[in-house]
Amino acid sequence: MKILSLDSSTESATCSVLSEEKLYGEITFNYKKQHSVILMPMIDNLLKNIHMDINSLDGFVVSKGPGSFTGLRIGAAVIKGLSQGSGKPFSAVSSLDALAYNLAYTSGIICPILNALRGNVYTVLYKFQDFEFKKISEYEIISMDDLINKLNGMKQSVCFVGDAVNIFRQHILDDMEVKVGFAPTNLNIVRSSSLGELGLKLIKDGKCDNLYTFSPFYLRKSQAEREYERKAKIGKHE
Repeated sequence: MKILSLDSSTESATCSVLSEEKLYGEITFNYKKQHSVILMPMIDNLLKNIHMDINSLDGFVVSKGPGSFTGLRIGAAVIKGLSQGSGKPFSAVSSLDALAYNLAYTSGIICPILNALRGNVYTVLYKFQDFEFKKISEYEIISMDDLINKLNGMKQSVCFVGDAVNIFRQHILDDMEVKVGFAPTNLNIVRSSSLGELGLKLIKDGKCDNLYTFSPFYLRKSQAEREYERKAKIGKHE
C-alpha cells in the first residue's frame, strides 16, 4: 500500500510518499513559505520525481493538529480534495504524535512541544513500552512552567522534541530536576514520513476519517473567536 502524507501544521511544510516497505521520497521546507502557495507544487514535484501520480496511491494522510489554524485548514482542504477526486481514503494523525514518533524507541518520556505563543506549548507525553508507542497523557495547551513542574513530579528522564525546543531550551536546563535530552535539529519539525507511517497503519486497519465530517484538532479557539468573546463580554457590562 502506497500513501501520500502531508503536514502543514506549523511553519514548515512537508510531504512524502511511502509504503510498508519503503520511503519513496520526502520534501520539506522550513523557511516561512506560504502553505497555500507551495503545497500543491510540492506534491506535484514529489510525484513526478518518483514517477508516480495520484492513481499510483492507495490513500492519504494529513496532520489534524494542533498547530497553525490556517496551515491546518489548508492541509485538510488539499487532502480532502485529493481524497474526493480519487475516491481513495484518508486518515488524520496528530502533529504531536508524529513529532514523538521521530524519536521512536527512545527510553524515558518523549515530550513533543509545539509553540503555542505567550509562554505556552501544545504537548502530550509518550513512552515506548515493550516496543509499542503509547500515549501516557492527554493532548493539552499548557504553560512551559506548568509542564516543567508536571514532568519533575513524574521523576523520569525526558527527551524534548519540537519547534519550541529552541525557545525554551535554557528554561528547561535551568528548571528541570530530572535527566533531560533534546532531539537533533533535523527532528524538531513534524516529518511527513513519521506522520505517514502512523497514518498508514490506521488506513490498513480501516480507521479512516470521513470526508464530510473531519475537521482539524485545534486545542484552543481561534484569535477571531477569542476576540469576539472578549467584545461580547465587554458589551454585557456596558
